[in-house]
Amino acid sequence: MERETILTNLKNHVPKILGSEKFSKYAVMLPLIQKEDGIHVLFEVRSQHLRRQPGEICFPGGRIDPVDVDEKAAAIRETTEELGIKREDISEVFPLDFMFSPFGMMLYPFVGFIHNPDSIHANPSEVGELFSVPVAFFIEKGPEIYRIEFKAEPEENFPFDLIPGGENYKWRTRALEEFFYLYEDKVIWGLTAKILAHFIEMIR
Repeated sequence: MERETILTNLKNHVPKILGSEKFSKYAVMLPLIQKEDGIHVLFEVRSQHLRRQPGEICFPGGRIDPVDVDEKAAAIRETTEELGIKREDISEVFPLDFMFSPFGMMLYPFVGFIHNPDSIHANPSEVGELFSVPVAFFIEKGPEIYRIEFKAEPEENFPFDLIPGGENYKWRTRALEEFFYLYEDKVIWGLTAKILAHFIEMIR
């Protein structure tokens, strides 16, 4: 290969996270609503009819579609579809830190204010229940955090003879932190709790 060809390819390359093109990309909205006792976070309980994670607590969101201009547009679109509201019912939408799931997913969270919450008509095919929790509750009470340890298990035909130490190679161990918030009879955990904890740290 010629030097000029290599340089041309390098100059035209736009850096991204290596391997990110293989990740599923999702956007979610952390919805805020104004109530008499202050600002609340609005949560969904996923419909029991859904194939993935039925009955779990989450924020509105879903896969980023080709029709979406960007991640923010996807979060807004999913929120309007799931809550049955109009685009103009959502304002002051700001990005939070995006994150990677160890299971091949890139997640782009946003926070925004929902106006006229009385006009919400949740989509029953996706949402089984809605409830809200005062932001003050999360500021006063942090999450419980537990660790999940991952063990390296190479496949049966792994070429141990090609690596230093062979079968005695010391693999790096990895742990995943799972966050839990307990509010009355509700358990908020997983990525929803991580996004929530990040949001609370930002505004604390």
